[in-house]
Amino acid sequence: MELSNTITIPAGVNATWQALNDPEFLKACIAGCEAIERVADNDYKVVVAAKVGPVSARFSGKLRLEDLQAPTAYSVVFEGQGGAAGFAKGRARVTLQPQEGDASTLLSYQAQAQVGGKLAQIGSRLVDAAAAKQAADFFTAFNTKMALLHAPAAAAPAVEAEGGRPWVKWAWVAVAAALAAAWLLSRR
Repeated sequence: MELSNTITIPAGVNATWQALNDPEFLKACIAGCEAIERVADNDYKVVVAAKVGPVSARFSGKLRLEDLQAPTAYSVVFEGQGGAAGFAKGRARVTLQPQEGDASTLLSYQAQAQVGGKLAQIGSRLVDAAAAKQAADFFTAFNTKMALLHAPAAAAPAVEAEGGRPWVKWAWVAVAAALAAAWLLSRR
């Protein structure tokens, strides 16, 4: 599965980069996130409880950050295990560009992901729908927190979807998309 999207963040590039590098900030934005732990300079361990259709599990994942170009870009390699529920693995490239004189940031990503086990058996439509909800929930929470911190008088902007379509797909669908969304954006 190959996916891409663009999201407007209501803060400048440096503030967005800082928030994306703060595991506690990200954890607060990810539904079901139990832990985000840095285990080495660019390696993280994460645990998320998630439900995708009829499959519920506690997913444990590893992420590695590569090709760092602070504060504008990096790549994330991820893999996660949910026991009998299945697994996910993939890679994503994230870029940040200043908008409106650095009053906001345009975040773009391109991702490739694979799922296996029970998650692959329940069907891509159900997995995509669960991923869409988790990703939209993450960006709504992230943008709300960023707007409160950096533009208190402004309402949090809506997440923009490529081609005007709502969040139809997202990476890390097996690990409840929220995990992917957070770590596609993480760097400490």
